[in-house]
Amino acid sequence: MKALATIRDVAKEAGVSVATVSRHLNNKGYVSEDAKKAIEKAVATLNYAPNQLARSLTTKQTNLLGLLVPDITNPFFPELARAVERTAYKHGYTVVLCNAGETSEKEKHYIRSLQQNYAAGFIVTTNHIKADFYKKLNVPIVALDRNLSDAIPTVTSDNVLGGQLAANYFVEQKVKRILCVRGPLDIDVANDRMHGFEEIMTAHPAIQYDTIVSPFDFEAAKKIAMEHLQFDRDYDAVFASSDASAIGVMKAAESLSIRIPEDVSLVGYDGINIGTLLSPELTTVAQPISTMGERATELLIALIEGKEMATTRVVFPPELVIRNSTTKGTEA
Repeated sequence: MKALATIRDVAKEAGVSVATVSRHLNNKGYVSEDAKKAIEKAVATLNYAPNQLARSLTTKQTNLLGLLVPDITNPFFPELARAVERTAYKHGYTVVLCNAGETSEKEKHYIRSLQQNYAAGFIVTTNHIKADFYKKLNVPIVALDRNLSDAIPTVTSDNVLGGQLAANYFVEQKVKRILCVRGPLDIDVANDRMHGFEEIMTAHPAIQYDTIVSPFDFEAAKKIAMEHLQFDRDYDAVFASSDASAIGVMKAAESLSIRIPEDVSLVGYDGINIGTLLSPELTTVAQPISTMGERATELLIALIEGKEMATTRVVFPPELVIRNSTTKGTEA
């Protein structure tokens, strides 16, 4: 078997020093245009592939990006991960997906493991760990769909506005009583959505609403919704602050022979693709999921590569997408 080419082989082939090849491959320091062309030609001729392990031992950094998500079974996060991976790949980085679950210890385990392997940076979509922990890591971090700290670059959508969009739509539909299936109390985006919703409801006291807490999870939301809807059939609308929860509500309604949208209008939140495959299709407050993932990745890479950034906080507006799970729904 032919031996793999080394950096010394590339230097010899290109007629330059090993140090010059190293500067060019690591994009650090000046290299003339002629030397760059000679090195690239030598790399192609020798089919040279840099030894990432050796490089990481020298630079204390690899091309690995850690992406921490709280629940890979929630379709919102795979869609987000897909956008992150696609963008990272374009820039020559590899994404390691970590399903942190609901515990801070598991989240810390993944972070430490990736640090030991010299990960270049992290995108965090969880909030089980206090911001001070991340600040002490001394590694580039971007918060995505979460607000960890003003000191940590953040990419989110305007969740207060999203809650307002859902509430205003119910006002327009002249609903009388709403069941709000809100997200966990310790998740800031869930609190923001509820805050926006309540802001509008305060101005319309004739509309009654009850609030229940549910994880952003199909089965949990189904069980919790069942417990309420089977004993109280007076609701004519449900607002679920995630599409995963909305699907759980839809399944609970089906089990109880409650028709959507004829008996109850249903609005979800997130805008995941699976919403268009449901019957009826789900009306939802849609976040720009792909755009958020792309922007967070670009922001992280800019931090890693020391590039100047125009902003470290990006907030996208959500959009109400009306489909057939509401009484005035139309095809999106």
